[in-house]
Amino acid sequence: MFDESPKRFDRIVAILIQLQSRKVVKAHELAERFEVSLRTIYRDIRTLEVSGVPIYSEAGVGYSLMEGYRLPPVMFTREEAQSFIAAEKLMQQFTDKELGNHYAAAMYKLKAVLKSSDKDLVTDMESKVLIRNSGQATDQKAPNALTSIFRSIGEKMQVILQYESIASDGPIERIIEPVGVFHENNNWYIYGYCHLREDYRQFRTDRIHHIKMTDQPFSLFHEALETYLHDDKNENLTKIVIRLDENIAKYIMADRRGYGFVSETENDGEVEMTFMSRDPEHGFARWYMMFGDCARIVEPESLKTRVSELLSSSLARLKE
Repeated sequence: MFDESPKRFDRIVAILIQLQSRKVVKAHELAERFEVSLRTIYRDIRTLEVSGVPIYSEAGVGYSLMEGYRLPPVMFTREEAQSFIAAEKLMQQFTDKELGNHYAAAMYKLKAVLKSSDKDLVTDMESKVLIRNSGQATDQKAPNALTSIFRSIGEKMQVILQYESIASDGPIERIIEPVGVFHENNNWYIYGYCHLREDYRQFRTDRIHHIKMTDQPFSLFHEALETYLHDDKNENLTKIVIRLDENIAKYIMADRRGYGFVSETENDGEVEMTFMSRDPEHGFARWYMMFGDCARIVEPESLKTRVSELLSSSLARLKE
């Protein structure tokens, strides 16, 4: 028997919206999103087809709407409208200016379809949400780096960076094919194929001095970003194990994932944490010093040596 409840109606409408927002939608993706069985999704798709929605399906590929079929925009709920405010504030603070301006322009279009009462609610909420960010998304030498990278990914065109790594004495020209961007530990990173190194590398946007689009198309096919970030063979990772007092451990919960946190175990009032670090010598060692008086390094020995060097340097400067 078909379930004609309001919940099913809402799900079918949401499926239609998702079909309009993407070129191809897979049945298992819909099942995961709505937490229902594949059989239920097949039934919902059939309901849309019977009602006149022209859906094209291909085994092993997914569902898509016939070219040219569109429905007028569905009205946003009050909760969805409220979520736009937080999103807009985040875009203003954590992306570059040009990208933020594009989002602001899109927000005007979204607000235009709200009911009058919801427009008043959104206007009131805007003055109640404040996001403080002490850092900058990109270096002022290349203030719109993220916008250029997004354009490069969309058009599949190479970009030229003047990039200053932490170990270099100045900016070096890099021709890259961006795979994607990600935000980690309060910084934006670009992951892409570097023609200078002939390998995949990641670049922090605040170390870019200049960025320029080229008319050269990508020379390689690149997988989804997630593929590279979760493939340890493409990362020089160092395993780090530390132990610290359980009363101190709670204060580093918010930061630890940015330093490669993997797992933890508790034993006799201590918490043992395991990390897979990309930068043990500079990033992790300096972060560890913030709470090092309440912790112990189990492994590796090289990290103990590095922290000792940093402590000796700090003591020498204090005596100057």
